[in-house]
Amino acid sequence: MSALWTLRNEGRTMTSRSLGQFFIRAYLVIFLAYMLLPLFIMGGAALNDTRFPSVYPWVGFTNRWFVDLWNDERMWGAARNTVLVACAVVGISLPVGTAAAILINGIQAKARSFLYGFMVAPILTPGAVIGISTLLFWNKFDVPAGLHLSVMGQVSFIAAYVMLLVLARLQSFDPGLEEAALDLGASHAQVMRRILIPHLYPAIGAGGLIAFFQSVENFNVTLFTRGNSDTLTVYVGSKIRSGITPTINALALILISITVIGALAYEILRRREEAKLKQVSVVEDEDEVQSLAPRGSMLQNK
Repeated sequence: MSALWTLRNEGRTMTSRSLGQFFIRAYLVIFLAYMLLPLFIMGGAALNDTRFPSVYPWVGFTNRWFVDLWNDERMWGAARNTVLVACAVVGISLPVGTAAAILINGIQAKARSFLYGFMVAPILTPGAVIGISTLLFWNKFDVPAGLHLSVMGQVSFIAAYVMLLVLARLQSFDPGLEEAALDLGASHAQVMRRILIPHLYPAIGAGGLIAFFQSVENFNVTLFTRGNSDTLTVYVGSKIRSGITPTINALALILISITVIGALAYEILRRREEAKLKQVSVVEDEDEVQSLAPRGSMLQNK
């Protein structure tokens, strides 16, 4: 009886595990379909030979929307402005966010909480409010609207993302390294340049990427501060208002393809780097074993 009871319990356990795995897999399939199916439909509309962006009914394969996009001078101007604004935002957000993180990490608790909340608050503020506030503030100083105001408005909240990344990286920094370097005669500038900043390189690099892409995708702040200039998000928004065509789908398909290719290239390089590190560690272990082997034989002879 006990053996039969054990078999029944094992069967129930296996059944529950199989049901759990089934639901997990079903959830993953539904989740991926929910995330990826709209992208496939949008990409398919860029290849369909119909004036309205859709995949049904399928009229025929065409590349005319990519040709129209290539010949759209306004789109090229918007893309150039987008890259320029993003580079300017990265150039300002990195030093501002890094300096804020170092300052917050080194001051007392009460002032730290106040400054931390002050820096994080723009992230929680709606983009339209930031855009209008930036425009009205600089208008007091007779500064006209333009891409320069778009840069200032975006930096006001994107720098906070950089600060959060650098602040998280600072939690793993050993303050004893600074004290040791100062005791050995290094100046504060040397400690900053040769010890602290190199430790922050990964966070600064990640912050730069986030700042760049946050600037590229920004719409609300840019819309209120751009003046007569265009960026890609404003260009797409104006196309939707004036009558959307599959050229927008073609642009989206190109951007998605660039993102996927970049992610795949990064993953391939990461795996190659891991393989190289494993090979180096194996070689070092073999060398250590070979170096210890003669010592073991000599001890055995003694």
